[in-house]
Amino acid sequence: MGMASVNTASEGMQLCIFDLRRGQQEGQELDKILFFFPADLPFATQLSVIGLSEGLITFTRIFSPDAACEVIEAERHSHVFFEAESDIWMVMVVEKSKESKAACQVDALRKVLKEVHSLFVLFHGTMRSMLEKETSGGLIRSHLYPFITDYLSDFLIGKKLQLPSFHDCLMERGTVQMLTVGREAAIEVQDDTISLFTYAVLRLTPHALSSGATSWSYLQRTNAGSQVPALSTITNSGSVSDNIYRSRDTSLDQDNNCQVKRPLHHNRWFRGNDGFLASDIWGADNGSQTSVTPIVYLQLTEERMYLCAYQYKSLTIILLVPVSSILNGEQGLSLVKQQVLENVCVLSVPASLKMLRVEEKLSKGWGGENAYHVSGYRYLLVDDERVSRASPPAKVMTLAKDSLLAMSKLREEVNLEKKAKCSSSEVNCDKELEICVRAKNGAWVIARTSRGKELYMVLEKASETLLYASDAVEKFSNRYCSGVFSLD
Repeated sequence: MGMASVNTASEGMQLCIFDLRRGQQEGQELDKILFFFPADLPFATQLSVIGLSEGLITFTRIFSPDAACEVIEAERHSHVFFEAESDIWMVMVVEKSKESKAACQVDALRKVLKEVHSLFVLFHGTMRSMLEKETSGGLIRSHLYPFITDYLSDFLIGKKLQLPSFHDCLMERGTVQMLTVGREAAIEVQDDTISLFTYAVLRLTPHALSSGATSWSYLQRTNAGSQVPALSTITNSGSVSDNIYRSRDTSLDQDNNCQVKRPLHHNRWFRGNDGFLASDIWGADNGSQTSVTPIVYLQLTEERMYLCAYQYKSLTIILLVPVSSILNGEQGLSLVKQQVLENVCVLSVPASLKMLRVEEKLSKGWGGENAYHVSGYRYLLVDDERVSRASPPAKVMTLAKDSLLAMSKLREEVNLEKKAKCSSSEVNCDKELEICVRAKNGAWVIARTSRGKELYMVLEKASETLLYASDAVEKFSNRYCSGVFSLD
């Protein structure tokens, strides 16, 4: 449902991470491999995939030194590239089939690579820093394999990985989904905000805590039991490679070979009596039964912060506390949490009461699963501050396949147009753009960009004329977008 199926037991999808600064001498080629999925493929096959990727990167840099390839479409495979850090590349190779030729949305696959990297950096710091800390590569491999294994488990439906496809053309990764409150109430969204929001939705929300399954609205919800066989397939695959690499990385000492923390592991967070969430992922504090609070790394400042999550009913609040400001570790942090709930006041109102009022206000203003539904429209709105809102997934599923395919192709055209403008000598990359396409089934598929904002819309019940469809977009823009996309 909604995604391109890839059997985990086949070579339908391969995901690799490699470092161009490593393994360049004969006999040391394996050193460049930091991660590979499926992990139980022979090393010769892994090196073949990575060698081809290196060749494509080198070749495209001849023509574009500052921006190497992002995607290569071959006869049988799509190769999706993302340079996560300087000379550290993530590559996804997706096998084409009768179903997936029209199903895989390349831009969405790149955002999957970006998302897993951002989450990894949030909890472990940059890959390069880990390689500099332990140069054999064993340390980073021991962290990457379980981390990405846990991440991929969210895409499992039965025994198949369900990759983003044309069904997801009205959904956007890498953004914060906006609540139905005034847009002016939102602060600037930065990379760390997006990573924290992503992690919170995946593992910290009441739905994630209760079901143990992902709560991304655009992933198919399944019960945890149905994923057990497939989960064991990926987990075993990771352990195979883990054992192989550990046998090579003999320089790993006992300290580096300690238990690896798995922040994306399912069913490991719970709500304490004080309302703060706790987890046994990071173990217990020395000399006590208190769970260790996770530490995250901010990308911009590289500052280390305690991640404290407070939950009241459906409201989840994330507090970041600088590690450098806390004395006595968990004991000192416990006092801070207590002070937040009891003593810290906002406009003379205790913080605990303030949170209660916020939850009540959001609950009253929240319209449930259909909060963003606009009758007659199926749409996606993305603004320049990486905030998005869209039609509910259940409503998008009512669209015909031809409508979704047309929108998927239209979004690819818009992405190519944006990249062409930004790579040219034009100073302003945010020029206005409007594209209207009539799908095979008669639906109007429309894209408009203006002042850094993007609007994508499918109108299946519009009349035969383009004028009617354009008028419908104008009405939507004036009512829900403050007229940003109006042509007047």
